[in-house]
Amino acid sequence: MNEEQKKDNILLNLCCSIIIPVIILSKFSKPEYLGAMYGLIVALCFPLGYGIYFYLKTKKTNFISILGFVSILLTGMIGVLNLPSEWIAYERAMIPFLIGAAVLASLKTKYPLVRTFLYNETMFDVKKIDQKLNENGNTAKFEKQMTKASVWLAVTFFLSAIINFVVAKIVVIHETGTPEFNAELAKMKLISLAVVAIPSTVMLFVILQRLLKSLHQLSGIEMDDLYSEQLRSKMK
Repeated sequence: MNEEQKKDNILLNLCCSIIIPVIILSKFSKPEYLGAMYGLIVALCFPLGYGIYFYLKTKKTNFISILGFVSILLTGMIGVLNLPSEWIAYERAMIPFLIGAAVLASLKTKYPLVRTFLYNETMFDVKKIDQKLNENGNTAKFEKQMTKASVWLAVTFFLSAIINFVVAKIVVIHETGTPEFNAELAKMKLISLAVVAIPSTVMLFVILQRLLKSLHQLSGIEMDDLYSEQLRSKMK
């Protein structure tokens, strides 16, 4: 199997690890469909299945699948066990907080998570860029820029955790298992889209632009040529 075949399909990954499980939990976990327990089991099968598939294909663990599995498990168990609705706030804050902490902790490893989120072969021509950085003697300078990007990426997730917690505390007030709770859960997700997802996307865009500028200056490669061949073909 060649490297092109081994590359992760980001869209399929997100669908299997997060989007489809969330739809199952929110739409098909009602008593008239799968029910809470079977809904949770079916939802967990998607990130678990994709994670196993990815490991068999690449011999690497898939961070997004792990994140999706843990997130769906926590959310689903709150409903299955009829835990107090206050737990939703902690669950909503826990995932982005853990991601932020993992981003910082990964700086001590050979594979910083910022490379998974931003500087990856799906988006950039990593081999060509790394070669040019090495030729120009700027590899160390680029690593410093990656460290800064990691810190700002972690800050973005920490802010998301705080906002998620506050929104959940304000919106979700009824007990789990009630129609009011389900309505509040849906409302919370809509509000989170505006006050969390949009600002976080803007922050990620700013971080990515700073990374692009740094790559251009240190490698000498033109902006358009920094992107992967696959991405360039889609941009035409």
